[in-house]
Parts: sequence; C-alpha cells; structure tokens
Amino acid sequence: FLLELLRHDGWGDYMDLCVCRNCSFGHPEFRCMDCFSGELFCSLCIVALHSRNPLHRIQKWTGSSFVSLSLKRLGLRVQLGHPIGEDCLLPRQAFNDDFTIIHTNGIHEVGLDYCGCDTAQTHTTQLLRAAWFPATTLEPRTAATFRILEQYHLLSFESKASGYEFYHAIARLTDNTGLHPHKDRYEAFLRMVREWRHLKMLKRAGRGHDSTGVEGTREGECAVVCPACPQPGKNLPDDWQEAPDDKRWLYALFVAIDANFRLKRRAISKDGIDPGLSRGWAYFVEETAYKSHVQQYSGKPQEKSTCSSHNAVNMADTKASQGLAATGVGTIDCARHNMKLPNGVGDLQKGERYTNMDYLFFSTLGRQCVDVLNVSYDIACQWHKHLWQRMSTMPAHLQLDHTSKLVRFFVPKFHLPAHILKCQSAFSFNFSKNVGRTDGEAPERGWSNINPVASSTKEMGPGSRRDTLDDHFGDWNWKKSIGLGATLLRKMNEAHEEHRAHASAFEELNEALAPETTAGWRACVKHWEENPNDTSVPNPFETKVSTITQAAVRLKLVELESRQLREGNDTSLHPDISPSVFIATGIDLESEQRRFKSEFSLRGVHQTDRQKTVLVRQQNALQRKVDAWKQVQLLYTPTAQLLASRIESIGIPDNPLAEDTKLLLPSSLTTDSVSCSPHLHTIEWELRIAQAGDALDEIRQSLRLRDYLYTFKRSWIRGQSANTRAQNALGRVEARAAASAEKYRAAHAALSSLAPVLNKVGWNLTFRSLNNRDDVRGMTVPRKGESEGRWQLSWIWLVEGVGDDEDEVVQDGLRVEWCKARARMMRWKEEIELLEEEMHRVLRFLQWHALWWDNGAHLRALAGAEKEGVVAYATRQAHLRRDLSAKFETSWARYITAPPSLCTTVIV
Repeated sequence: FLLELLRHDGWGDYMDLCVCRNCSFGHPEFRCMDCFSGELFCSLCIVALHSRNPLHRIQKWTGSSFVSLSLKRLGLRVQLGHPIGEDCLLPRQAFNDDFTIIHTNGIHEVGLDYCGCDTAQTHTTQLLRAAWFPATTLEPRTAATFRILEQYHLLSFESKASGYEFYHAIARLTDNTGLHPHKDRYEAFLRMVREWRHLKMLKRAGRGHDSTGVEGTREGECAVVCPACPQPGKNLPDDWQEAPDDKRWLYALFVAIDANFRLKRRAISKDGIDPGLSRGWAYFVEETAYKSHVQQYSGKPQEKSTCSSHNAVNMADTKASQGLAATGVGTIDCARHNMKLPNGVGDLQKGERYTNMDYLFFSTLGRQCVDVLNVSYDIACQWHKHLWQRMSTMPAHLQLDHTSKLVRFFVPKFHLPAHILKCQSAFSFNFSKNVGRTDGEAPERGWSNINPVASSTKEMGPGSRRDTLDDHFGDWNWKKSIGLGATLLRKMNEAHEEHRAHASAFEELNEALAPETTAGWRACVKHWEENPNDTSVPNPFETKVSTITQAAVRLKLVELESRQLREGNDTSLHPDISPSVFIATGIDLESEQRRFKSEFSLRGVHQTDRQKTVLVRQQNALQRKVDAWKQVQLLYTPTAQLLASRIESIGIPDNPLAEDTKLLLPSSLTTDSVSCSPHLHTIEWELRIAQAGDALDEIRQSLRLRDYLYTFKRSWIRGQSANTRAQNALGRVEARAAASAEKYRAAHAALSSLAPVLNKVGWNLTFRSLNNRDDVRGMTVPRKGESEGRWQLSWIWLVEGVGDDEDEVVQDGLRVEWCKARARMMRWKEEIELLEEEMHRVLRFLQWHALWWDNGAHLRALAGAEKEGVVAYATRQAHLRRDLSAKFETSWARYITAPPSLCTTVIV
C-alpha cells in the first residue's frame, strides 16, 4: 500500500507517454487531481477539458516532481451569463481580475468574466445562477460554491465543527505548507454561511412561494413544528372540541420549560452592529419586544422557594454575569417529542428569572388553540403560584384565557426527588391522570446535542448567535420529525409490553386485598385525579401515618411488657432483663461486632502499639458483653446451646473472637429440631422490621450527605491539603453507608428466616434484597448503563410499608403501594392510547403538509425558469411528505385500527 501511494507522486501508468493523447502533438506535463484518471495532457488540452470543471486542482511536472498550478495561470477564463463555449461580446472582468472561489477541494483563484450584454443580469445574479454564492452584493471578489455551503451546513449539524475549523481545513487542502498563502477569506466565508443558513430556512418554510415574500413572514412561521403535537386545522379532527370529557385529554399539549447556562454569550458587539437576519421568525422570540418587557419588569425581587432550596429560584437574580451579554437561554419544548416550539427560546440576562421564563412561555402559547395544557418545569411547584397574576403584565396578544382551559403543572421525573415529599406526589407525572408515560425531561435530552455549539456561539455577536442557534434547533426538530416513525413504534412496543406486566402485577396485588378496602381507596384516588388543582383534596399517594423507628418499637414492647406485668402475665425469665430487652441487646451486640470488624479492617497491617492497645481494649469490652448476654440466653433460648455445639462439631473454633461469635438470636432457631418460643420470634420480628427501616434511613442520610460533600468538594475545595481532608470526610461517610447496608442485610436475613415461621407475607415488597452496586446509590445516580432519560430511582428511595398486618402503619403503606401500582398500570394504558392518537396526528399532519405544498406551488404569479423552480420544489416537498406518511403508516399498521381522516378545514 505504501508503495502504491508513493507511485501516485510520479507519472504512474503514464510514465512512457511522450505526446498528449488528446491532441496528438502537445507535450504532456499537466494532470488533474480531481478527475478520475491521472492522465497527463498538454496545457491547451488541460484548459479545454476543464471548461466545465474550472475548480479542479492542476499539477505540473517540473522534470523531477509535480507542483500545483491554477487553471487561471494556464489561461482558463470562466464566462458567466452564457452557455459554456459561447463567447460574450462584452465580457467584463471581475474587480481587478481578482476573484476567489471557496470550494470543497480548496480555495481557488479564478479568471472570471461577467456578461456585459444589454440583457445581462446583475453580477450577483450571474454568480448565483452558476451556483456560486457571492460574499457581497457590490463588486463581489469572493464566492463559495453551493456545494461547500451545503457540506459545511450539514457538517456543522452533525459534528458541531466551527466555521474557523472548517475554513482552515479547506485552506490547508490548498496549501499545507504556508509557503504560498492565499488571501484570508475567513470572515467572508462566515458571512456567506450565515446568509446561506437564513435563506435555506426561508426556502424550507415556503416563503419563496408566498405572494407576500420574505417581508410577509410572521413570527414563528419558519420553525419546524412537531407533527405529533395537536395542531388545530392541521392534524386534529374537525370535531375535536366536541370530544367527550374522557377523551379530551388526548388533545392536550405537553410543554416543558428549562434553561441552559452553557449557551452563554460574551459581551461582544450589540444588536445595532450585528442584528439578526430573522426577526423572531423561528425559535427565538422577537428581540426588541422581549428585552423591553424584561427591562421593564426585571427589577421586582423574586420570591424565595418554599420547597427545597432550588437554585433556579433563589439564585435567579444573583447568577454571575460579569463580561456576559447572556448567561444562557431559556426554552419551551414539546415535552413528548423533544422539539423546540416556535418563539420558545430567549436569552437570559441573569439566572432563571420568572420575568424571562414567563414571556417565553406565553409567547409560545400565543399561537396554540388547545383546551388542555400540561406544563412541565423543574421548579413548577414555585413558578406556577402567581403565574396568572404575572400574566397581566404581558402584552395583550400574549395573554392566555386560562379560565376556559385545563392547565396542570408537573415537575420532570428526574428532578422530582429533589423536591419535598408533598411536591413529589402533587406534581408527579407518575401519579397524575391522563399524561401517559410523559417524563417532562425533553429539554435535557436536547442539551447534549446543542451544547457543543456553545464554544463557538459564545464568541458571536447577538444576531449571528441567534441565527446560528435557530438553524441548529430547526435541524434538531427536522431529525426528530423524520424519526417519528421509528420513535413512536419503539414506544408503542414498549408500552404494550409494560402495560401487560404492570396490569398483571396490580391484579395480583388487588386480588389479595379485601374488595371493600380497595373500593374506598379507588374512590379516593379518582376524587383526587378529578380535582388536580384543588389542594384541599387529600392526596392518596401521601402517607398518613409516620413510620415507626427502632426506638419507637422498643418503647412499644416495653410498654406491652409493663402491661403484662400488671396483669400477671409476665413472660420474663430474668428479674432484670425482659424478653424484648434480651433480643434488643443481642441485635445491638451484632451491630457492635460489625462496627468493630469495620474499624479493624481500616487500621491496616502495620499498626502502632497504641493502636493495638485500643483495639484489644475494645475487643475485651465486647467479649465481656457477649459473655454476659450468653448467660441470659441460657434462660430464654436454651436450644441455642445445642446449635452452638453442632457448629463446634463441624470445625468452628471453640473460642472464637468476640467479633466472630455467633449470637444465635431467635431468627437462627427456626427449624423443628432447634426452635424457641413463638413469642420471642414475634419480638425479634418487630425489632428487625424497625431495624431494617432505620438502616434504610441511615443509608439514605449517608447518601444525601455524600452527594452534598461531592458537590461542595467539586465547587469549592481547591488545593491538595483541602482535597485530602475532603476525601477523608467522604471516606468516612461512605464507610457509614456501607455499615448501614450491612446492618440492613443482617436484618433482612433475620426477617427471611422468621417470615415462614410467623406466616408473614408481603414484607419483602418493602424490604427487598439490597445490592451494593445497583441499590445503594443517591437519588440522582443512575445504574451503570442507564441513560439519563430512562433511569429509575433505587428502591431504597421508594420504600413504603406493606403487609397483611392490621397495624395502621402497615395498612397506610399498603394503601399507598396499591395506589402506586394502579397508577403505574393506568399510565401505561394511557400511553398506548396517547401513542395511537399521536400516530394518527402524524399521518394527518403529513397529508395536510403535502396539500399545503401543492397549494403553495401556484400562489405567486411567476413565469419561466423561476416558476418552474418554485413548482418543482413544492412538488418535491409534497412527494416527500406523502412518502414519509406511507412509510410510517406501513410500519405502524398493526397498531393503527383505521386510517386517519384528513381535516376538511385546512389552514394553508
């Protein structure tokens, strides 16, 4: 391979060529690097052969090697305004005969002649008809081919390559040595790219087909709208507003609000110097009205959060903005299909202030005509409180008639665990009716696509940045639109599978409960679902009874023993130690054994004499406690001695260390041959249940503390010594979490042994097996391999007590678990209905859009080639929509029961 590469640096297959084979008399010394063959030609033939390819790269043989040479130097002239080969009677050279073309294979100097005939078009038009985009409209000296503009346009979407990187890569194709530098056309290239982006946006929006032209463009009209969202007059049935109450939710609009502080812009240039080419025509709001409103109302202090300490609320006015014209952007997205909504993007001057987000929210909804609105925002619990009062400050055309609509507010699923418990049920997508499996995290998924652009857009002027981000958002929406066929199919397959699984799980739980009990629960849930905005209605997903702690259980058992003592039913076998104290002490000793082992392992191999002394003292103290407890054990569980002798007979040392001594609590004595009093089993059961609950609480506290320390360390700790201290603190917290996990596993093992003896069922729905890798993790930590949008909380954050016990705590936990199981089943059922409706909407929209392009082909009174181009483009776009519709309908065939009916009232 290497030799073959080197062979191309010489004449190759033409080393014996003596005369130009094209004319049979010239000396062959020129070759083209871009033509298929590497054949050599004479100067006259190489020029003649490239009259149709004036941007190919030519090399000349010097006798020992090839050197680059332009076609202009060889005498090639490019004549515009006439067919190739036809001379112009009045040719006019480009300005100073200095014209540069930027093409995919390099930067070329071209000998360019304009047509000077009486019928000639302007120089700009002549260049455009040659598919060369001029950098200026007056005496252009630089142009870029349509091909390279299209290439960079797509490359910037897929790789997020900056214009600087791309231009200099092209420049190096021309000269990679710096010995023959071309004039720098970087700024001209950026200008052409920006104009190209803008013109392509207008073209795809059909502005070239509208009789009012570009100036007639309305705000948001150039945005790529979501085909699956409800669009009255485009993809909804004509009678959608007469739908029964139980079907109205299918025509709801789901929007998600969020801010991105990566997309900042430095204080470079200003709108007067760098205005946007688009004036609110796509995703950014119209800048003048937006800034005027923000400046007028941004002085009012923002109320503090009454939920968790949300930075988005409390730091909205304090976010650092020195040297920045924009700290980021706020956006309004389609919450179900991850698309940016028209006029739903705007710059932030400080933090996530209500003034900014309110304007973007109402600007987006100004053109929506739906009756049901579901709004997702990570601070919705605070933001929605005085929303309608703040709306009164908006311009009249942005105000929403909210009294005639059903508006509900939610917190995205990933952000919800950071809120207080009340918000976690009141603003949950999981528990609310008629939302399917919407998670509200749509904006977060889009940030990973747009964030790489931030490194280049932060250095742009205001207009350039808005135009660039508008273009990227449009491409994102387009890719999402054409991907709906696969996306909705995947979601539908998953929804059917999950609905079957959750329906089966709910039915299994429901059948195990008394019908009269579940009937009351069902009525409570339905009443809450039908009154989503009434805070006076009790929330069935909130626990009504506080969880019992280990200390509370011990107090309860002591009080029970006191009552038995007064009644003459004392079961104690020791004058000072009751059965509950005996078992509770044994459980405490187990914890001490685990703690001692953990401390011993942390000491390492090479201990000092002082450290050894401390450990031995601790070990001796533990041994004395174990021996004393063993004496009491002889009274309450004498069979433990039998089991201990069996253990010794299989090779266990006679005198194990204090930390290794098997205590043999009643949970170890559950076989027919080695058993104890059922009363002791019951006592240990109560204590172990509480111990498991306490251990889980300790784990959660440790994980919360660890997450806080991680965040604090990352944000504030600097320097080796400070980092070492912080790391030591983290190590202690993680050791505490590990110890609590061991405590829980010990309790779980004991419960597993006691449950069959006491006929306990359902307890393991709450207290499950604990896996260190998958279960012991913070609220915001996904399992390995889980994507951000699909992860689920570890079950340790979702524990509720369940079981058949009549205890009020157990029953309350069982009620909540039943409500949650029903909610999971219902959400998947709703998701199936919603996805089927969205499939119909997509097909209706594509059919409507095809008809829209058909009608648009003849709106303008044009003639000749312009008319032909306008009609051809519209026809191609209409065919594309019909082809997409046919493809989607085929892939969804088993889920769509009937073909969608096209709207008869069509908005064109």
